[in-house]
Amino acid sequence: MSDKPNGFLQRHPEKAEHNQYWYSAHTIGKIVEELAASATRVACLSTPSIYFSLPRGSPLRADAWLFDFDEQWSSDPHFVRYDFNAPEALPADLRGAFDCVVIDPPFITREVWDKYAQAARLLLQPGGKVVATTVAENAAMLAELLPGGEQVRPTPFRPSIPHLIYQYNLFTNFPPAVLCQSNPEIPPDD
Repeated sequence: MSDKPNGFLQRHPEKAEHNQYWYSAHTIGKIVEELAASATRVACLSTPSIYFSLPRGSPLRADAWLFDFDEQWSSDPHFVRYDFNAPEALPADLRGAFDCVVIDPPFITREVWDKYAQAARLLLQPGGKVVATTVAENAAMLAELLPGGEQVRPTPFRPSIPHLIYQYNLFTNFPPAVLCQSNPEIPPDD
């Protein structure tokens, strides 16, 4: 899959100071397909590549919001400056407003995931869906921390993040419609 239709990967280099590592174009496309199949109002937590890849003009994009620390996105009307250290600072009018959150924290530690889980609980409607990426070793922690935790499972689809030195898994708290097939970009023994 090429980096189309929006060219996000070509226009936005990763920033080391924000610990940014973008998903591959194919991975972005599959996550967006999953959101289109499974969600209606999405909060993108530290996932600008997903937010900006939601089809322009679609109802899904019209109701999506980007929560990110990097202010290069601040001109977008649905941008909220998000410091994961202050989940309680999320806007009151967006609390409980989403049926799905997509989460890709800049760090994989329990302390960071705890704060992202707090943000997810604040933003989600009851029974809301979670799509999250982290290392496989964090599976039990995600099941403990995330909304719908008892249903949090790794998906067969593992994301390709070309410049990241270790392999991530993709976790959901619902049975995925699209992310139920393996990613041909990831060797089975990786």
